[in-house]
Amino acid sequence: MDFKNTKAESTTVTRDMEEIENVTGNVYESCVVIAKRSDQIAVDLREELVGKLNEFASNSDNLEEVFENREQIEISRIYERLPKTNAIAMKEFLDDEVYIRKTSEEK
Repeated sequence: MDFKNTKAESTTVTRDMEEIENVTGNVYESCVVIAKRSDQIAVDLREELVGKLNEFASNSDNLEEVFENREQIEISRIYERLPKTNAIAMKEFLDDEVYIRKTSEEK
């Protein structure tokens, strides 16, 4: 997933609870779906960041030779500026980009 081109807000936004409730019919169910999607995004984002940082990692184990790698710092700054994972999950949820599967149907 391309997290850099997401249209999610990077600041706090007040949401209309009715808009969130209308997607699933239940506010709490909507919150659970958003939270689970946020966790999935966080795992993907963490894996991507660690992979990019490992490309620039030095193989020396000497503590005296540890230095700050400029490329690692720039990559970290880019990821720090990204919207939070819950904001990305909320945007996907409201744009109907999240697949919701119910494991048990109510009778």
